[in-house]
Amino acid sequence: MMPVLPANPDDISVHVPVVIAGGGACGLVAALAARDAGRDVLVLEASPIPRGSSAMSLGALCAVGSREQALHGVDDDADRFVDDVMRKTNGTADPIIARLVGRESGPALDWLHDRHGVSLRLDTNWPPAFGHSRMRLHVSPGRSGLDLMDRLIAACENAGVMILTEARVTDILAEGDIVRAVRYSRPDGTVETVGCDALVLATCGFGGNRGMIAEYIPDMAEARYFGWEGNRGEGILLGMGLGGAVGDMSAYQGLGLLTEPQGIDLNPRFLIEGGIQVNSAGRRFAHELDDISGQGARVIAQPGGVAWVVYDERIHASCADLPQYVQLGEVAALKGYADIPSLARAHNIDPMGLAATLAEIPSHGPDAFGRVFDTPALVPPFRAVKVTGALFHTQGGLLIDQEAHVLRNDGKRLPNLFAGGGSARGFTGSNASGYLPGAGLACAITMGRVAGRAAARLPIQLLDG
Repeated sequence: MMPVLPANPDDISVHVPVVIAGGGACGLVAALAARDAGRDVLVLEASPIPRGSSAMSLGALCAVGSREQALHGVDDDADRFVDDVMRKTNGTADPIIARLVGRESGPALDWLHDRHGVSLRLDTNWPPAFGHSRMRLHVSPGRSGLDLMDRLIAACENAGVMILTEARVTDILAEGDIVRAVRYSRPDGTVETVGCDALVLATCGFGGNRGMIAEYIPDMAEARYFGWEGNRGEGILLGMGLGGAVGDMSAYQGLGLLTEPQGIDLNPRFLIEGGIQVNSAGRRFAHELDDISGQGARVIAQPGGVAWVVYDERIHASCADLPQYVQLGEVAALKGYADIPSLARAHNIDPMGLAATLAEIPSHGPDAFGRVFDTPALVPPFRAVKVTGALFHTQGGLLIDQEAHVLRNDGKRLPNLFAGGGSARGFTGSNASGYLPGAGLACAITMGRVAGRAAARLPIQLLDG
């Protein structure tokens, strides 16, 4: 944790009502919500351009009760969402946060569209899978995290949000447990202090902090990290320094679809539409649609720590315009193979094992792993992409309540400290297998709005007292 410094009024030359540490999706959405409530806002972002884990993601988030769901006839509600979350996490998720996301995520998307022109559309190519019982994945028009971030940055500029880049928050200055100011450093070594009425911690997770990974997620200490290198856990450490409690620090989003050696994340649609994952023996080793996050560790456990996604021309055509697949095509040969032996020979896969695997896929009913193939059978010509497993993003963090207030170990609120996104505990439970697709961005946007709104309406007498 980072020590909290005593607040000295003489050190504070500038005061902004709401300060937000971190300029990812959570921080920018929090800024928009606070601006809508009439407060001046300053976002402090350590990088030259606001990006973070949000920009590296597929740009998809799960949301419940949006107009987009209604437009497509999707019957969904918070109760159903909470049931899905608790089932996927074996009851280990925080039900308060799960219900908050179930209740607030859809309205948050509608607000972003109506108020700030940031559209997130229901992706009808993502049927219910990986723990979701309803179609919930929403994406920006560009279908990438980078596209979403560009739209949020533009919205903040239009709303008059002040964003200061290359400004890394290093310290909280407080009186007791009330935040009075934050100190940040610049690349040239200068240090500045800004006073505030409320502080929102939105600095992503701790995937890039190898010490924290070794402490909290030792099983992934040697795993490849495919995430934003700036994820050092500063927000979590700052909150802990003020007395904030943490939870589910062993939870993370794994990735079993990182192309090798290109390092591009393959969209799970290749599996949803009927693709399979096999090892070098040509054999499947898991239900590909059962545990999108836990599949990362399963791939790492295969010979050589790799696997192959095998699919056909139908799936190739369906996914051809996905941004990451387009990028992959620019750096790798995505060729088709007339038969199993030619594919196996090109990728060093056992041809007899692969032939047996494809022959075993049932035309109806569950297979040996419990997967039901309700898509057309794979037919030649075939294609394959080599992948490995990785750690993408941590899911544990500061405990928060239904208004994104950071909580102490005794369950009481820290008066004017808020958290969201990767700095806060999510709803994925205590390990990788509880992760549902779109959970990270769902927390970022939902908690960002909740935190910004709550920070903006803090009673002044509380802070002056």
